[in-house]
Amino acid sequence: MPYYRSVGEVPHKRHTQFRRPDGGLYAEELMGQEGFSSDSSLLYHRHAPTAIVSADIHEAPPARRSPNLPLKPRHLRTHKLDAGPADAVLGRHPLMANDDVRIGYAIADRPSPLYRDAVGDELLYVEDGRVAVETTFGTLEAGSGDYVIIPTSVVHRIVPLNGPARLLTIEANGHIGPPKRYLSVRGQFLEHAPYCERDLRGPSSPLLVDETDVEVLVKHRAGWTRHVYAHHPFDVVGWDGCLYPWAFSIHDFEPITGRVHQPPPVHQTFEGPNFVVCSFVPRKVDYHPLAIPVPYNHHNVDSDEMMFYTGGNYEARRGSGIEQGSISLHPSGFTHGPQPGAVERALGAEAFDELAVMVDTFRPLDLCDPALAVEDTAYAWTWNR
Repeated sequence: MPYYRSVGEVPHKRHTQFRRPDGGLYAEELMGQEGFSSDSSLLYHRHAPTAIVSADIHEAPPARRSPNLPLKPRHLRTHKLDAGPADAVLGRHPLMANDDVRIGYAIADRPSPLYRDAVGDELLYVEDGRVAVETTFGTLEAGSGDYVIIPTSVVHRIVPLNGPARLLTIEANGHIGPPKRYLSVRGQFLEHAPYCERDLRGPSSPLLVDETDVEVLVKHRAGWTRHVYAHHPFDVVGWDGCLYPWAFSIHDFEPITGRVHQPPPVHQTFEGPNFVVCSFVPRKVDYHPLAIPVPYNHHNVDSDEMMFYTGGNYEARRGSGIEQGSISLHPSGFTHGPQPGAVERALGAEAFDELAVMVDTFRPLDLCDPALAVEDTAYAWTWNR
């Protein structure tokens, strides 16, 4: 995370005696990245965070992958996926994956189990509804348009509030954060960044739960395991540091525009290992008198492009069947661009009302069975009209 936070009770000095009201010591837990060489936070537990009473193999949710063969653009209709009953962890539908990232979709109407992703950070995007993300650091509430980043190995559960919630899920094999070009050498957002510290939300108070024999599902590099902890992991009385779950609203992303059409890197919001995440938001468009506001045909020879359409009208795709909740995949090896007629229609436009989340990956994305089940198989031919 770019900045330091302190929540709850912490002692004046790190790694010094900090005692409970009964005189016993609170148990420290240092959670840090890259060994002891990067961001970390220090948490203070009522009980030992190491105390497990059992460990069993847990069968991982199915996620069979198939290569994008024959190579072609794809259109998935996520609102046709099975809507439940399900939770946002075990019930998420895997859609696309490679060895760096897994992209899924969940329609959650019930709390998830306690869960720890020990492989990498997770990024949730709330398409619709509201959720509470309960964690060892406290609770984050998120609603439509919110991104939530959950760092590697943070124990959490996702609780829908006031009805079902629809979520895009991005699971990394590593860490997700703001692009380095937005940050100073000390981690502060720079003036040219399209968002800053004021736009970010972190947990504001501890979440104290007193329970025993508590199950936590762990996804790790070798598979899945079910741990039973002697005490609930949500027993933290305070923490401080620069590593914690946080939320950011796509509606707080400030678009960068120009006289002529700007390329997708101006929309970049996050970066992960071998992938980037971009936000396309309502904005004024190009103001050169001869500008063409929609994207030109382009062939990103090093990346696959996944676009999740989550609001407004995406002008370049009009007439292709794209709708709320659609996902398009434009793979490397295929030149893509605006639909027929979109260029002429866009001439003279002053603003676009669109909302979309894009993930560009630098290794090809495979397709999972739920994606193929909701594919619009006519999409690839919509440029030939």
